[in-house]
Amino acid sequence: RRYEGEVCLVETPQQLERALTDIHDDRVVGFDTETRPAFRKGESYPPALVQAATAKVVYLFQLRRTEVFPVVAGMLESPRIVKTGVSVSRDLRDLKAVIPFNPQNVLDLEGVARRCGLKQTGVRNLAGMLLGFRIPKGNTTSNWAAHTLTSAQIAYAATDAWACRELYLRFESLGLLTLPDRA
Repeated sequence: RRYEGEVCLVETPQQLERALTDIHDDRVVGFDTETRPAFRKGESYPPALVQAATAKVVYLFQLRRTEVFPVVAGMLESPRIVKTGVSVSRDLRDLKAVIPFNPQNVLDLEGVARRCGLKQTGVRNLAGMLLGFRIPKGNTTSNWAAHTLTSAQIAYAATDAWACRELYLRFESLGLLTLPDRA
């Protein structure tokens, strides 16, 4: 299953303003990053895309656009908004190489899942177990640093962030969230 709601690839000042408003109006934002894959030993790349899923829209921020940096940093630094994802510590570490920020109120669902005794803690497996649907693998090795993203890349990226938000809400409804899991 894929995310079927509104997706906004942030490209204009108006879209950036809308993203800022929507993100700061929400209490929980699904968070993920995508990075251009490296195929040689020792080769690595910085994140190229940040995804932020609100209740209304999934926003995609291409990091080649430096004007998105303040919105992304502001979201990650907000103590009022829960930012949630799977393996977010790695995402945050890699993102700090591109944008300076001090993350607050970030919850890694991988830790929540492990504490609950779940061994399979990836987004796809957790969605299957807790949300009752499978997320297609798709574009894991596509070029996220490309100037123009394909519709398949956009759908994949939006689905990952949306699933993280939905997983948080599911864990919350089951009473399984506690403060020690926050980064």
